[in-house]
Amino acid sequence: MATERKEEAGERAARRAVLVATLLVALSAGCFGANSILTVVAIRARVPLYAVLFWRYGLAAPMLAAVALLSGPGRLALPRGRLLPLLTLGGGGQALVIFLAMRSLDYISAATLGFLFYTYPAWVALFAGIGGRRGSERIDRRRALALALSLAGIVLMVGAPGAAALHPIGVALALGAAVAYALFIPLIGRLQAGLDPAAASTYVVLAASAIFGLLGLATGNFRLALPPVGWAVVTALALISTTLGFIAFLRGLQVLGPVRTAIVSTVEPFWIAVLGLVVLSQPIPPAVLGGGVLIAAAVVLLQKGSAPVTKGVQS
Repeated sequence: MATERKEEAGERAARRAVLVATLLVALSAGCFGANSILTVVAIRARVPLYAVLFWRYGLAAPMLAAVALLSGPGRLALPRGRLLPLLTLGGGGQALVIFLAMRSLDYISAATLGFLFYTYPAWVALFAGIGGRRGSERIDRRRALALALSLAGIVLMVGAPGAAALHPIGVALALGAAVAYALFIPLIGRLQAGLDPAAASTYVVLAASAIFGLLGLATGNFRLALPPVGWAVVTALALISTTLGFIAFLRGLQVLGPVRTAIVSTVEPFWIAVLGLVVLSQPIPPAVLGGGVLIAAAVVLLQKGSAPVTKGVQS
């Protein structure tokens, strides 16, 4: 009897852990969704894009470092051999995803980019299913149905690209960003395994800031001095879209694993639509609401009967 009660308590704790992780990933999607809205505001204020990205990640680095140090002394000190992969693979991967997505806008519309980029959960599921490694996540019926619902919601919300021929370079760059992000999700999960999420994120965003600073200097699309609106936007980007978003995302990823994390993250377009209504006065079409319902159904389906992939969230 005592054993049964212990097992039931363990199951309840596991369900709570999955619920908290799901909410954290959904929160991170909202934080990341604010990125596009705030970036539009900055560009309207004539702040160069690379300057926005440089200051976003540059300001986020000390914020994340402060969070890590508040969690406990010595959190920023990494074990031997962990720093270089975080700087090169983590920071480089983050910068690569953003670079490919932004470059694709030279050839295709933002709506088309959104439709193509949000195929990344399908790529995550595909890579996890064909990885063939021990301990990889199996694509069962529940996950397959949830994936189908979430992708259908994205198609309904963003809308399929128009009948006109799409520029192949733009399509290749957008799909490249989606594939890169699909590979980045499990990669960053492995790179930060056993580390404090804030500490790991500190080095990732520090490297990304350096990369965008160098790109800005190389292209002449850079500025250190910003107008007041620019400073307000990059501070919000650093605090909300980077610091809070990264911590929530990585803590959720530790429990959910890459497949469920990717599917839950598809609530981001819905958050973008809501923020667009509030900040930019952009109306929410019925298709967006319908897509939000499909995505919400996918999240509920994933939540039902789920259990953590790992033993818990690191404090």
